[in-house]
Amino acid sequence: MREWAASSENGPMAYTYSPAWRGLTTVVIPPAVTALVGRDWRGRENVPRQGGLIIAANHISEADPLALSYYLWKCGRYPVFLAKSTLFGSGFVGRVMRGTGQIPVHRDTAGVATSLTDAEDALAAGQCLVFYPEGTCTRDPNLWPMTGQTGAARIALATATPVVPLASWGAHELLPYRKGEQDGLAGTLKPGLHLLPRKKMHVSAGPRVDLSGYESQPLSAATLHAATTDIMRAIAGLVGELREEQPPAELYDHHKAVEQRRSSSA
Repeated sequence: MREWAASSENGPMAYTYSPAWRGLTTVVIPPAVTALVGRDWRGRENVPRQGGLIIAANHISEADPLALSYYLWKCGRYPVFLAKSTLFGSGFVGRVMRGTGQIPVHRDTAGVATSLTDAEDALAAGQCLVFYPEGTCTRDPNLWPMTGQTGAARIALATATPVVPLASWGAHELLPYRKGEQDGLAGTLKPGLHLLPRKKMHVSAGPRVDLSGYESQPLSAATLHAATTDIMRAIAGLVGELREEQPPAELYDHHKAVEQRRSSSA
């Protein structure tokens, strides 16, 4: 299938995708999602229709990318996910990922730098990038957003790209995360795919996160962590609105929880 090379006023960019592959996914996936789940969509007016954009979302299930994709398509944006590199193999899934312009994320240091460069090229070409700042499905026992990693904040500040927070709720009932916690709300979910009764996916986008206070600051660890905290608090607030609950005052820190468990075991 033919590739399309993205370009900007400054000339051609390295970012490419296949219009044919994108067209195929927009034909196949929306009917499938509609058949599987109902929908409650809010805040679509907060998603800009043009220009480079970062969507920062919570992650509660391996099924929520489908709901987010459908939501963003209806907002007039094609979602570009930063996805783990193992999905970009030689099989059909890998062909779809490459053809639609998704960006592989490698865990090694050199690979991470390449992923960030690819993300910057995509933004310069006016793409809509979807980040899961948590880096994985939440490990919070009650499925609230966790503390985030700094990649989204780093790219947003380095490229002056707007960040729109996006929250989803309901995918955990369709497909609970198989490595989830065994207590709290997560502990009540039975593993496997649960198609019946039909579930509802709730998705809400909020106003762009105000990161203007960090624009004149160096991209130090302190700056990036503070900006990331602002992003994650905005996401948590939207999740609270969908759940009609108050989010926790302090977000779950998975790395700290792991260290505490190791200390207790020792």
